[in-house]
Amino acid sequence: MSTGRDDESLTLVSAHAAEGEQEAEASVRPRRLVDFVAQHRVREQLQLLLTSALRRGSPPDHILLCGAPGLGKTTLAMIVAAELGAGLRITSGPAIERSGDLAAILTSLSRGDVLFIDEIHRMARPAEELLYSAMEDFRVDVVVGKGPGATAIPLEVEPFTLVGATTRAGLLTGPMRDRFGFVGQLEFYDPAELEQLLLRSARIMEIPVTEEGVAEIARRSRGTPRVANRLLRRVRDYAEVRADGVVTREVAQAALKVYDVDERGLDRLDRAVLTALTSSFGGGPVGLSTIAVAVGEQPDTVAEVCEPYLVRAGLLARTPRGRVATEAAWRHLGQTPPSDIFGSSTGDVPTLFGGQP
Repeated sequence: MSTGRDDESLTLVSAHAAEGEQEAEASVRPRRLVDFVAQHRVREQLQLLLTSALRRGSPPDHILLCGAPGLGKTTLAMIVAAELGAGLRITSGPAIERSGDLAAILTSLSRGDVLFIDEIHRMARPAEELLYSAMEDFRVDVVVGKGPGATAIPLEVEPFTLVGATTRAGLLTGPMRDRFGFVGQLEFYDPAELEQLLLRSARIMEIPVTEEGVAEIARRSRGTPRVANRLLRRVRDYAEVRADGVVTREVAQAALKVYDVDERGLDRLDRAVLTALTSSFGGGPVGLSTIAVAVGEQPDTVAEVCEPYLVRAGLLARTPRGRVATEAAWRHLGQTPPSDIFGSSTGDVPTLFGGQP
């Protein structure tokens, strides 16, 4: 079976993917825009940007890709390099701790290369400031020495294209964001798009599936390709061990029950958050740190892994005073919501944009 695996593809897997999933994720990753499922608006915009740059014979403007984990930002960075026929260098914001680290990367680039920085909003401020001049003028100033005797040595950088990826665009500074010529916002996938993606992945991994089985997995995949592909692999495991190897609707339902993924795509941690809100705190409002302690997780995990989907699914709301379980959350857990669920006890109207950080 051909997996499409090579040394480069295995290094270009998002930091959000677990180690054991890296090879599988790399094997199903599309290599060209034409193979990229969904994100039609961003695909069209990128196609225009890249085609125009190729016709001019110059690198395209710098590209910023925003969106939740698992939507395809790393894949699109790979595709940009492939479409341009350019080399690709990859790093991440947290890995760039000093400006010298970034200077070494920038000065080693060849003309037309693509530099991909994942989680670019987490880059250290000195490195970010060094990046400004590199993005605009293709030049970096390396400071040698300290104090009054310090000297800035200008170094030329070959023209390149920076592709930055961020899950939290609001944390980017204004000067950084303004230096990107194109900003693409990746959206969650709808079930039909995930079905198309899963059928492609099943062909690559040679997994026998039915349309109904794929639809069942897509429905529970939280609108996220990475989740869909992960669930497909787990259902495959179940089908091979406890069924005849074919992923049908019944097999998918039984497998996802074993793996604690319910009919709305909620896993154990999602349900723990909602249960803590409804059973321990009367529905809220409750601060993020309090919820995290109640479920035994870090606040960042609750905020970045659970909350985006729970809010989007209408099961959790953010108010200026904290998190609140919605009526749909109570009913999803099989509980009866209080009659004044958003009444005087909270004093606030739920909002997706307010709330305690």
